[in-house]
This record gives sequence, C-alpha cells and structure tokens, in this order.
Amino acid sequence: MLTDIEIAQSIKLRPITEIASTLGVLPEELEQYGPYKAKITDAFLDRMKDKKPGKLVLVTAINPTPAGEGKTTTTVGLGMAMTRLGKKAVIALREPSLGPVFGVKGGAAGGGWSQVLPMEDINLHFTGDFHAITAANNLLCAAIDNHIQQGNALDIDTRRILFSRVMDMNDRALRNIVVGMGGKANGVPREDHFMITVASEVMAILCLAESVADLKQRLGNILVAYTRDGKPVYCRDLEVSGAMTALLRDALKPNLVQTTENTPALIHGGPFANIAHGCNSVRATKLALKLADYTITEAGFGADLGAEKFLDIKCRKAGLAPSAIVLVATVRALKYNGGVAKADLAAENVPALIAGSVNLEAHIENLSRYGVPVVVAINRFASDSDAELAALEKICREKGASFALSEVFAKGGEGGLELAERVVEACEKPSDFKLLYPDDASITEKIETIARNIYGADGVDFEPAAKAAIRDIEALGDAYARFPVCMAKTQYSLSDDPAKLGRPKNYRITVREVRVSAGAGFVVALCGTIMTMPGLPKVPAANKIDVDDDGRITGLF
Repeated sequence: MLTDIEIAQSIKLRPITEIASTLGVLPEELEQYGPYKAKITDAFLDRMKDKKPGKLVLVTAINPTPAGEGKTTTTVGLGMAMTRLGKKAVIALREPSLGPVFGVKGGAAGGGWSQVLPMEDINLHFTGDFHAITAANNLLCAAIDNHIQQGNALDIDTRRILFSRVMDMNDRALRNIVVGMGGKANGVPREDHFMITVASEVMAILCLAESVADLKQRLGNILVAYTRDGKPVYCRDLEVSGAMTALLRDALKPNLVQTTENTPALIHGGPFANIAHGCNSVRATKLALKLADYTITEAGFGADLGAEKFLDIKCRKAGLAPSAIVLVATVRALKYNGGVAKADLAAENVPALIAGSVNLEAHIENLSRYGVPVVVAINRFASDSDAELAALEKICREKGASFALSEVFAKGGEGGLELAERVVEACEKPSDFKLLYPDDASITEKIETIARNIYGADGVDFEPAAKAAIRDIEALGDAYARFPVCMAKTQYSLSDDPAKLGRPKNYRITVREVRVSAGAGFVVALCGTIMTMPGLPKVPAANKIDVDDDGRITGLF
C-alpha cells in the first residue's frame, strides 16, 4: 500500500499556469513560486470584484480521535467529485502548521488519492506565509521591548504586556520565559511568553483582512499593553503597523495549487481551531466563490470548535452564509467514543458504535441550530463492516440527516460521487442561516451560550482572572463588548476535559483566562488546560522525516 507521500509523488502535475487558466487567471496575474504553486495578485481580485458568487459548502467533523476522521481528505475528495459531476468547483483550505507536521497530528494536505499538491511544499515552507506572519509578530514584540529600553515614553507597565512572541513549532520550553537578561545593554528584564504562530492574533488578522488597507488598520488596532495608570497601548502607538504590513504584503495574496486530479485549490492562512478561529482566509474564500459554482471549504477540528467559529466569527465578520454543511464521521471514531481502545478499532463492534454515536448526534443537532442543511459524510475505512455501516446509516436516518458513503481516500473523486450528489441536493434546499448569538449580548452571555448550546454544559465557571479581564475589555468601549467569542479548548471532547468522550452530561466549563484580539475583532476565552504553545510528543513525527541523496523527501506521512 502506497503512503500519502508516495501517492503524491506519483501524480503528474499540470503547470500552475494551466490550472490558473481554467479559472480565467491570466499569467501576468500570477506570482509563481516554481512551476506548481503561485500567488494570485490583487489585480485579478480587483477584476473579479463584481462577479456573482457561487455556493459555499462547509466541511466539518465530529470530535477528532486518534483513529482519524479524514476531514481534509473529504474536503479535497468532494471538490474533485463535484468536478466529475460537471460542476465548477474550487477547494479553499488552510495552510498546515509546522508544529503538527513535526509533532503528532500530521499535515493538512489530505490523504490517499484525495490530496492537494505538491504536498511536501504545502506541508513545509510553502510560499513563506507563516514565516512572514512570524516575522511581523516578532517585529512588534521587538518594538515593545525597544520602546521600554529607550525611555518608555508611553509609560508601558512591563507587568501588563499582552502581546507575545511566536514561532511555528511545538516548543513547550518557550511557553514562559524571561527576556532582557544579561545587563542594561540587553533590555529591561521581564516575563514573556511564546505562542505557536497559528494561534497568534497576526495570523487571525491576516485571515480576516479584506485588503491591504484593512490589514494595516487591524494591525494598528492590536492591543499590546497597558500603561502604569491603566490606559491601553495599541500597536499604532508604537508606529510599526506599516512595517508589519510591508512584511505581510505578499502573504496576504491567496495561494493557488491543485489536487491529485488537477482540481484548483486555494490554500491560504492557517489558524488553529482549538486555540484560534480555525478558518482559511476571508480573501481566499471570497475569491473562490467568484471563481466557481461551488466552493468547498473546511474548518478545523470538530464542529464544536471549527464550525462554530466559522459560522459565528468568520461568517459574521465577512458577511458569508453557507448553503450546506458536510459533517464527517467514521465508524472507527464512533467506536472510540463508545469506549473501544485504538488498538481494537478494526474489530467489528456495533454496540460500541451505537454507544459512541451520541457524539455524532450532538453535532447534527448543534449544526441544525444555524438553519443550514446538513449532510453526514461517512468516511469509509477498509476495516468497516457492513453491519457497522448499516448501523451508522440507520442512526443518520433516525436523526433526519442526509448522508452518503465516502471513499475518496481510496478512490479519489470517484469515491465521492454519492456525497457530491447529496451536497448538490442540499444546496438547493431552503436555507435560513442564523448566528448563535447577537452582537449585543455581553461577553459572558456569549461564552455561556456557546457552552450550553454547543458543548452541552450546565454552565460556566469564570476564574477570577477571567472575570477581571472581561471587565477590562468591556471598559475599553461598547465596540469591544460586541466582539464575537473565540473559544479555546480541547478538540477531543465537547467539554473542556479531553477524557470526556461521547456526549458529556452534568458538567460545567471552566474559563481560566480571557483575552481580547482587538485587531482581529474577537475575544478569546481559554478553557480548561488548553495551551497556546503545544509540545512535542515522546516520539515526534520529525523522527521519521528524511531526505534521500537525490533530495527527495521521505517519511512525510
């Protein structure tokens, strides 16, 4: 059996200029990064601004498990299947973070015969967007410390600096550090922190910005610190938002690649969904909508995180509305939620599948709150028995959900034809998209609404630091109080405890910290023990990745 990278390296790619031409993009409207990837310039985006958009399809999933759900694989396969049905489709995905690539989760380019290519480039440096985001973020951090070193004219309180350094790698040793050590010439000593790049506000800003001007304004609005008398200090006060924009100018342009079947794909931006808002860029999504009849996009992790944030943050901010939602589920993952150990998932166990299906049912019910038709994609694995698949289909029928078997991992677009047909049907159904909570609800009310209505919690316990932070945010003005909420919690459970599988009952969510991302335009609530800088596992994926004597990458999934 071929590995993902072996399949990817066996595909004959078309020149990216040919892929672009199928979308009406002229060669001079591309900035090529080699023969198979390119950025689309602002000139083309301007030329397409008055074109009527197509339909938007969101792909999400049940809570992720070690068994793997195949959400990105399903997204890619669905886009290819749409093309096989004669529909004009474009896929819109996030860029992978180097942290998971070298850590434990893996990449984000799909799998099997449903991948975006060149997968090695996409999973590694790609077009350098994440490096630009890291550099822009850390430029602001350097400016903060330099300002303090050079006399601190703004009177910044070094105990109340909110903005952290970042790097796109899992490195737990950098979570809490001290900078400025070594004497007066090296700066003022203070406590500092590192986050992973994909959790940063700069990443969120890039993914929500509509233009260069919007990007610069959002960067200027970043709340970086408070003064010693409690006044807010913004990035614009340090006069580096223009320089940050210069670093991000090219990163703001969407990236064009192709799938294993040469279907066009836009891959741009990559915020994590468990600690950030989990969606690709607004620019790429809106461009895809202008280029195709159907735009297939995804949101990270389970529907309780990625889909909720896509709908309540991205759609709210960008004025988007999906025509259909695809919810990916697997027999293996539901058995895991039903108490089966990972090593035993290949064995038939219908009772465990039925027990674990409460997780699927919760996500179907949650998504129905948004008024958009839902299609369950049953991502088939070779170990799935006929009895298990029949039981899963019965559960979908009982919940009134449309469903289809998907075999896109093994068969590419051909394995997703039934799913594509169900999605086309869903897109033609009446849709009454609505948000979960209004803008004018308080920050506390928004958090409680998500916890009760999406997670199924009995309520929320706010730790003293979180209560104080909410008061500080609301004191900044009504505009801040109207921000949507970005929940940061474990992806493995509907609750904030990764050990609570299935559909937890009789529990409360704990919010330990609340932060405002003023430039991005949302409030982040950190729940449970979630970290904004992950760590590497005992045996990281990096141990298996290598390059042979001919420069060919091996071991990358």
